[in-house]
Amino acid sequence: MKTIAVIGGGITGVTTAYTLARRGFRVTLFERHRYSAMETSFANGGQLSASNAEVWNHWSTVLKGLKWMLRPDAPLLVNPRPSWHKLSWFAEFLAAIPRYEVNTIATARLAIAARAPLLAWAAEEGIEFDLRQEGILHIYRDRAGFEQAGRVSKLLTEGGLERRPVTPDEMRSIEPTLAGTYFGGYYTQSDSTGDIHKFTTGLAGAAQRHGAVFLQGCDVERVQSSDTQAHVTVTCDGATQTSSFDGVVVCAGTASRALAAQLGDRVNIYPVKGYSITVRLDDMASQAGAPTVSLLDDATKLVTSRLGPDRLRVAGTAEFNGFNRDIRADRIRPLVDWVTECFPAVCTRQVVPWAGLRPMMPNLLPRVAQGRSPRVFYNTGHGHLGWTLSAITAQQIGDLVEESLDKSPTFAKVAARGISAGPAGPVIPLTPAIDPLGSPH
Repeated sequence: MKTIAVIGGGITGVTTAYTLARRGFRVTLFERHRYSAMETSFANGGQLSASNAEVWNHWSTVLKGLKWMLRPDAPLLVNPRPSWHKLSWFAEFLAAIPRYEVNTIATARLAIAARAPLLAWAAEEGIEFDLRQEGILHIYRDRAGFEQAGRVSKLLTEGGLERRPVTPDEMRSIEPTLAGTYFGGYYTQSDSTGDIHKFTTGLAGAAQRHGAVFLQGCDVERVQSSDTQAHVTVTCDGATQTSSFDGVVVCAGTASRALAAQLGDRVNIYPVKGYSITVRLDDMASQAGAPTVSLLDDATKLVTSRLGPDRLRVAGTAEFNGFNRDIRADRIRPLVDWVTECFPAVCTRQVVPWAGLRPMMPNLLPRVAQGRSPRVFYNTGHGHLGWTLSAITAQQIGDLVEESLDKSPTFAKVAARGISAGPAGPVIPLTPAIDPLGSPH
């Protein structure tokens, strides 16, 4: 039985460990926190949203970022202080603008392919995660936003997604609690929502039942590899030890960049901070006045998800500020104000703020690929669609690990080829493989 190390206990690491364990690998997952899903997979927007597959590599995003740079409450905020990491990331972001349409279509296809396995896992393993299959409604306040959404919809349709334009009256029939004046919206009935933390911890338990070992509270100090083995050095409870495996999959979110550098690979992930609030719906009026259908407000870049009867999650914004994890009051206030404006019956007395660092590649596509070494693999960089894409990228990395480790190192470089999404899914190409001649950071 081949041994595999998985680094990272968020949604990507857990889905990877689960998939590999189900395929007969002896899996060891390393996570620095005591529990799974304690960082970016803790309190995100809760959407499983193929309708949000549009990549950000567009000149309109650049212009908005420049316009909002001096607004502390802006939906997109960039700290102007330069760093080589930030400059290199933005340079590659701009270079990916010509592939905006191609990458948006590819992301939509991935998101659609991810739906069936994720829901099947939850059903098979008995995971309760406040699932709501009531669709996602995108709302637009003016004609310009609505017409731009129409152009995006054409790309999503090309990727296989069905979503339809709706009038203001139709919007209110879909979600009667929504207040305000709107030009129109787009509704994707096939999207769904839930609690990512509940799902991830539930699947982590399932992975362990299938034989995976989770070593939590362990800091990964170093990762090395050769043509025949991968070596992971960790510190657990003050003791440092090195273990050897047949392969290692890096699923470490924003930490993946530094680990890749140790392995001689370049994975240019940048931490893009997002914020959320969880509003406690402790009274009947709040429960009746909160939305049950998930929303995405394009103007404010905010999303909502109803989590059970007594919680409303509101999340969004993007902040380019390095590895800063501070929860800023001036970034949380717009989320609370948005709830008051759009859902005035909801009491915001009990609000829990949170911030997490999304691991984003410059082209907004996840890195699912093999490294220089035939024993090293990456499943990371999912950005704002980590949960949405997690099931399909876990299957892809499972296919890649199986194919690579069944071959000699001479023939192991297969990451540039397409990997089947599975018997029920389309053939979807992986994101570009790491250049074997590329340099580390």
